[in-house]
Amino acid sequence: MKKVITGNHAVSFGAKLARVEVIAAYPITPQTEVVEKLSEIVSDGELAAKFIKVESEHSAMAACIGASVTGARAFTATSSQGLALMHEMLHWATGARVPIVMANINRTLGPPWNIWSEQTDSLSQRDTGWLQFYCENNQEILDTVIQAFKICEKVSLPGMICLDAFYHSHTSEVVDLPEQKSIDKFLPKYDPKYKLDINEPHTFGGLTSPEWYYELRYKIQSSMEDALGVISETGKEYAAITGRRYGLIDEYKTEDADEILITAGAMSQTAKEAVDLMREKNKKVGLLRIRTFRPFPKNEVRKIIKRAKSAGVIDRDISFGSEGIFFQEVKSALYRESARPPIYGFIAGLGGRDVTIDEIIKIAESMPKMARNNEFTWVGAKI
Repeated sequence: MKKVITGNHAVSFGAKLARVEVIAAYPITPQTEVVEKLSEIVSDGELAAKFIKVESEHSAMAACIGASVTGARAFTATSSQGLALMHEMLHWATGARVPIVMANINRTLGPPWNIWSEQTDSLSQRDTGWLQFYCENNQEILDTVIQAFKICEKVSLPGMICLDAFYHSHTSEVVDLPEQKSIDKFLPKYDPKYKLDINEPHTFGGLTSPEWYYELRYKIQSSMEDALGVISETGKEYAAITGRRYGLIDEYKTEDADEILITAGAMSQTAKEAVDLMREKNKKVGLLRIRTFRPFPKNEVRKIIKRAKSAGVIDRDISFGSEGIFFQEVKSALYRESARPPIYGFIAGLGGRDVTIDEIIKIAESMPKMARNNEFTWVGAKI
């Protein structure tokens, strides 16, 4: 069934189709519509879930952890300062190995207050051990919520679906909702081997000495590495029932590209338009969209970038004192390649400022003329 819905409601319907059993959330602009819709769905009896109203995002994540430990499928959504407030609990969820799925509507961090799109909030959580997916459109948002539960439950790690404030959250697009019976077959009820059960007692969250803590961290890293294959396999399985396939990355006209642009999130749709316009003028430009940030798809990035003459990473984020975060990750992935092309970084669109087709074309056209040691450029900044 096709519906015209916002990105926020694509999240809500994705959670409904996944038959989440516990939803705990605290409202924050621009995430509020996600949980408003879910509260309506639950109150109308369309979803057999417990909706827990809490006093903060920290409590929302704590409630999800508790629910997931008992074997319930748990979901929440947040944004910006709310995600920052969850930080302690994000680490806890990873260490507890609970497959909570959360939608984060990417929004700037204050001050100064600003409610528009920027990816620094979720990227600041890159080392918490959560899988991270960055979506391009509302269809992918719905599909990724469903797939994320299957992936996270297989590797016993939590996952975060990231969508851009207002570009996704409040913009309506046609979204195809799969039939419930096909999703039920794709995503059976969560039934972990170990759970909090009074009839089969286990100890959770106990003190762990240096003798074993180190090995438990190794196991988290191993599961992250396993997730690379699980994400690809899950994408193939999902395509069999919906016709839509998603992987770690998305290539667009990169096969013969001299210059490759690298983006994530909503900006990728604009970048594809820019690529098409440049191709009409016989300029060999392509786009690599990074869908999965954690685990980072190093092999896929290396394979594509090393055949180009140059690559440009456009970041809607900034690691102060360093550079764009996707830029850092791409450079790191290419470090061991002896024949790597020059890679340039571009900061653009912070605070929700539009990144236009013309700006992306200028970025691509500037790359062949750049000095190899040009590190990164602020695009359109009034400085």
